[in-house]
Amino acid sequence: MEQTTVKFYQTGTFTVGNRLLEADQRSVQANTNRNNSLNSGHRACQGCGEALGARYAIDAAMQAANGQLIAANATGCLEVFSTPYPETSWQMPWIHSLFGNTAAVATGIAAAMRVKGRSDVRVVAQGGDGGTTDIGFGCLSGMFERNDDVLYICYDNEAYMNTGVQRSSATPPAARTATTMPVGPQPGNVFGQGKNLPQIAMAHEIPYVATATVADLRDLEYKVTKAMSMRGARYIHIFVPCPLGWGAASHDTIRLARLAHECGVFPVFEAERGEVTGVSKIRRQVPIEDYLKPQKRFAHLFGTNPDVQTIARLQAIADRNIRRYGLLDTATNVGAGFTAGAPQGETAPLGGSAVRAATNVGAN
Repeated sequence: MEQTTVKFYQTGTFTVGNRLLEADQRSVQANTNRNNSLNSGHRACQGCGEALGARYAIDAAMQAANGQLIAANATGCLEVFSTPYPETSWQMPWIHSLFGNTAAVATGIAAAMRVKGRSDVRVVAQGGDGGTTDIGFGCLSGMFERNDDVLYICYDNEAYMNTGVQRSSATPPAARTATTMPVGPQPGNVFGQGKNLPQIAMAHEIPYVATATVADLRDLEYKVTKAMSMRGARYIHIFVPCPLGWGAASHDTIRLARLAHECGVFPVFEAERGEVTGVSKIRRQVPIEDYLKPQKRFAHLFGTNPDVQTIARLQAIADRNIRRYGLLDTATNVGAGFTAGAPQGETAPLGGSAVRAATNVGAN
């Protein structure tokens, strides 16, 4: 009788940990020897995308650094829920910095390790979008300009969630926050403001820039591992939905991250020395309404009289991202497109409407 190779079709899907694979093909979290650097017992909200993203990113970095890793962490949700004094969920050398100087603190740690001759000890800096795109922007740009040997990871939940859901420069247009209320002729956050931090990082021409989401954790692990294989300044921007701040169901965190990519509002890509080297293709583009409707922060756009003009402007932003990065898989998106009547040329901050893009072929 002829033997047939058994195929496990979980491979290459959204399944994260597959112990049926060979050990060298498993995700970091599927390995029993994972570090659990961010351990259980923290106080994150149910369904917190940031807690999930940080766990995977730091464990991947720890594995790549052979356990020789130090983290600097900005003030914010991640710091608050993981280290309520005198407790901590971190099982690694971890330093709490101020809101705006995380990149500078990480640079100092890297310099100290260099003076001590400890080239084996690597450094990671972590912050939310507020501590990265706003308060810590100057220190981060300086770190990029000097090409300091630090991997900076931004966990982008698109607002200052820890202090009451105030707008940040990564908040998407039209979104409701405590400081951009859904009132007036143009409710929610205004159009035409904000920062696209991955593009700014690329403009510094640092060794590596990437975006990722918690919907594709193998891609996230791959990018962190790749970044840790390099020296110099590196930047990874991770899309992490916030159920509390977005007014979304806790079980929809992964779904929303996936929809953000599939509608084009968050491009997923990687770049080296200012040049895009890989993008995560959209197999089937979905209309932006599919992404907006599950979130109460966009509820004012729907209802009895939907704000079709604002929705069209948001769709135009998503479509522009798709064109800019070449995200659409034309073989599976024949006739796709949701831009009829939509104004062109809108731009948006990276966090909410302009980031999601990067997976080289074979990354999974």
